[in-house]
Amino acid sequence: MSAAAIHVRVRLPLARFALDVAFTSSARSLGVFGASGAGKTSLIEVLTGWRRPESGSARIGDTVLFDSGAGVALPIEARRIGYVPQDVLLWPHWSAGRNVRAGAARGGVDEELFARTVAILEIAQLLERPCTQLSGGERQRVALARALVSRPRLLLLDEPLGSLDLPLRRRILPYLIRVRAEFDVPTLYVSHDATEVQALCEEVVVLESGRVAAQGPPSEVLRRVRAGEPSYDNVLTGVVREVRGGTAALELTDGGRAFVPSRGVSVGAHAVFAIGSDEILIALDAPTRISARNVLPAVIEAVEASASGVRVDARLCVEGRGGSDETGDGTGARISASLTHAALDELALRPGQRAHLVFKTSACRVLSAAA
Repeated sequence: MSAAAIHVRVRLPLARFALDVAFTSSARSLGVFGASGAGKTSLIEVLTGWRRPESGSARIGDTVLFDSGAGVALPIEARRIGYVPQDVLLWPHWSAGRNVRAGAARGGVDEELFARTVAILEIAQLLERPCTQLSGGERQRVALARALVSRPRLLLLDEPLGSLDLPLRRRILPYLIRVRAEFDVPTLYVSHDATEVQALCEEVVVLESGRVAAQGPPSEVLRRVRAGEPSYDNVLTGVVREVRGGTAALELTDGGRAFVPSRGVSVGAHAVFAIGSDEILIALDAPTRISARNVLPAVIEAVEASASGVRVDARLCVEGRGGSDETGDGTGARISASLTHAALDELALRPGQRAHLVFKTSACRVLSAAA
């Protein structure tokens, strides 16, 4: 994507507040995060053209969607936004295949793109089925395929997993990660799920009461936004280097090693996994003869206490960066752990202190593991 691929600066009066947002991003996958009622839906309606702002402008690359000063308001059909809503909005009396083909532009279906999309989303066996016979996860994949075959200028995913229960959401998430990797389409992912935003997005914009409260890398921004919460999911990525005895050894993207469950994982796969902050123990000295496979040397970066508990942010020490794993600088992946106030008092943790992060392999949840 080119620089400044998405530019939004709009004002739209609403019942409880005014949507008054301004952000620019060149991220290939941009998240919009916020609680219900924060203004996410109104922002979507502005971008798709369903609502016209009072003032401002919106642009995707060189294409102006709206500009109040220039008197430009591009029609919905000309915006080329592939939209996947939470309730998917499939034609119930059509087959899945006919719904997918309905997404194509007036020039007709690009059969090569259609076949590629069907293969990547693994829906070939669904194409002849009526949509009334599809499960929630199958409907989501069909709706996503419909958006992709339209050759969108922007793929807009509005809480696409919000109507699914947690286990199903985690089964569908790998398909979204695969789409991000396989299709060169800028994506705007709207969600209130911090784990999904971290797994899918390079950058996130946080909305609060119609305004941008923060913007930046999800791993940093969402930690600040969710500072008072007792638990937080760390989302990490890496390449599988070995699989043995039900365990996969990962070389983490930011350096260091971790062990995760090997189910559905193969050597060479790019894996995304989550570990809850409340699953991580902190030891000042390296423990020995314990069942936990993950004993990772780290440097404490920050300690933040609140009424609900204590959050400790640490960076893993990476071999070859400033020394060995035991003595190197904390330049690897950033991980947060949740502690009690009593544990903090006993350990007397402080920034700059060296420690070890300890967690079980079974505590890691593999979100995606694609070849």
